[in-house]
Amino acid sequence: MFDLADSYVWDFWFADDGDTHHLFFLYASRALHDPEDRHYRASIGHAVSTDLKNWKRVADALVRGGADDFDALATWTGSTVRREDGTWFLFYTGSRLADDGRNVQRVGFATSTDLYTWHKSPANPVLEADGETYERLATTDWHDEAFRDPWVFADSAGDGWHMYVTARATHGPLNGRGVVAHATSSDLESWTLQAPVSAPTDEGFGQLEVTQVEEVDGRAVLLFSCMPAQAMDAVRARHPRGAVWAVAADSVLGPFDIAQAQPITDDDLYVGRLVKDREGVWQLLAFRNVGPDGGFVGGITDPMPVGWDGDRLVVKQPALSV
Repeated sequence: MFDLADSYVWDFWFADDGDTHHLFFLYASRALHDPEDRHYRASIGHAVSTDLKNWKRVADALVRGGADDFDALATWTGSTVRREDGTWFLFYTGSRLADDGRNVQRVGFATSTDLYTWHKSPANPVLEADGETYERLATTDWHDEAFRDPWVFADSAGDGWHMYVTARATHGPLNGRGVVAHATSSDLESWTLQAPVSAPTDEGFGQLEVTQVEEVDGRAVLLFSCMPAQAMDAVRARHPRGAVWAVAADSVLGPFDIAQAQPITDDDLYVGRLVKDREGVWQLLAFRNVGPDGGFVGGITDPMPVGWDGDRLVVKQPALSV
């Protein structure tokens, strides 16, 4: 497991340089006392491992920007990919407060030649909600302008790159407007918004956090996270403690029928991430969310193998106790 004695650790993602697994994670000091305050103090840390179990912390990847920057409040979740020329791109969420105190989220990136030293792009932010397809503060009673957690992956046919983003539609029930926003790029630097690859639904979620799409044993699957309190009544009735969710699909490009989402963990874990180990086996890691006392824990689990049970992705062994 990966823990920091002096800091809360929560959302995370991976990069693999062929020899080493790189873990990028959000963290904030436990001196805040209230774990909910961690979101507004988040930095992006970095650790390395060869087995996904034993981690060595190295220098941080990114910290928040200056007062006028799009990431003035905090740097949040993202993903890391490598361009054909060898340049690594770390996409991340920049957070800042609007005049009404609500949080506005946009997407930016940093680049590196070695995964250790990162430089933010002067073009940041490179993508944001448009207010037409994707909800903005002016058109919502939601608690923030949700446009975060960029998941970037190469097109399988070699036609550039795709980005999925946690966003909300401009229509539908308040707790069912969560959608997977979609954008495309030819070079990882300039991005064009597209139509979402999911739709708002009466059997959906207010937010589809920290999306990831993969082909697991030949089948496409979308992972996302949402706590029951932010889901529609129909979802809570079926799965009162669901937190990390999976949706099977015909393609990594969707569409994804969010009403068919099934939980793969309870709310003791959150933000499930899929990664292949050195033997080529798909593993799930998640952060430890709710402890026996009902309080926030923080820290990342050891890997847990996953596989298919019919049309449902499942963890093949019980999640580790918090």
